[in-house]
Amino acid sequence: MATIQERKDATGKTHFRVQVRLKGFPPEQATFERKTDARKWAAQTEAAIQQGRYFKTVEARRHTFGEMMDRYIENVLPGKKQNSRHSQEPRLIWWKERLGHFTLADVTPAMIAEARDALLKTHSPTTVLHYLAALNRCYSLAVKEWEWLDLNPLAKVEKPQWPRGRVRFLSDAERGALLNACKASPNPCLYDIVVLALCSGMRYGEIMNLTWADVDLDRAVITLQDTKNGERRAVPLVGFALERIKERGRIRRLDNFHVFPAPRKTGEPINIKTSWTNAIRAAGIENFHFHDLRHSAASYLAMNGATVAELAEILGHKTLAMVKRYSHLSTSHTSGVLERMAAKIFAEPETVKENA
Repeated sequence: MATIQERKDATGKTHFRVQVRLKGFPPEQATFERKTDARKWAAQTEAAIQQGRYFKTVEARRHTFGEMMDRYIENVLPGKKQNSRHSQEPRLIWWKERLGHFTLADVTPAMIAEARDALLKTHSPTTVLHYLAALNRCYSLAVKEWEWLDLNPLAKVEKPQWPRGRVRFLSDAERGALLNACKASPNPCLYDIVVLALCSGMRYGEIMNLTWADVDLDRAVITLQDTKNGERRAVPLVGFALERIKERGRIRRLDNFHVFPAPRKTGEPINIKTSWTNAIRAAGIENFHFHDLRHSAASYLAMNGATVAELAEILGHKTLAMVKRYSHLSTSHTSGVLERMAAKIFAEPETVKENA
């Protein structure tokens, strides 16, 4: 309910103070020089509160959705990692093109949900989740630091379900064929890169950006300084991968600090994209990406008895959820638990003596 009070200031000028009170919401008020403006504001505010699209801060009406996008892109995005910048910016621009001309106060959860549904018609649920995550980062700053909003409308927007994680790993025959194809490749680094990926589970970017400063051959460990989750990670160098890296260390270049350097470029890693594609084709392997080497390493670990916690530590995941996709490949631990339980509850019972 709205109430309008006529007031006069020290100069005798008349103004109108309007206050809106609705049950379950804090009171809102504003002052106008004309009574018609006060009535209009009261009606609009009551309607907005009832429809769930009212933000009490005046800043929400001063700034547009597009301004929020621009501030984030110009001031926040440059501080992100290169991969993050390149992936987030086009998503933020998409949101800006769709909703940029609205004020923040006018962008409702329903409008965001409509945009989400439009994305789902042309993109996978995973991609749509990334679009929503990029938008959520903007809104979080607008609420917490910039104080342009009091509430994040995304809190009321349903998100698509994350699809089941992909688990594509090389069979023994595929692994042999791929390694042979990589060994025959004219690319001088491809074979060692694939061996390292299979023995460590490292990501493509972690391998390609690896420098000799990150490699301790005496301790047989690689220290990754810049990982996807932002934390430093130690990766043991074992078996054949250790042998190959030691061999590379004997012939390392002095003008390029990368473990896998570009042939004719100083300070650049080698490009293996064409060589990788050709090797996959030569090996006759289908539906396999470089990142699947990481899945292969994880799958081999799981099949050799690694626990979910051990997988998370080796692969550098902060939570166990990402590595549970491999749990079905490891039955040694769970089988042992079930065997002990079964042996206990189905142990031969003592003979029950019948009472005379």
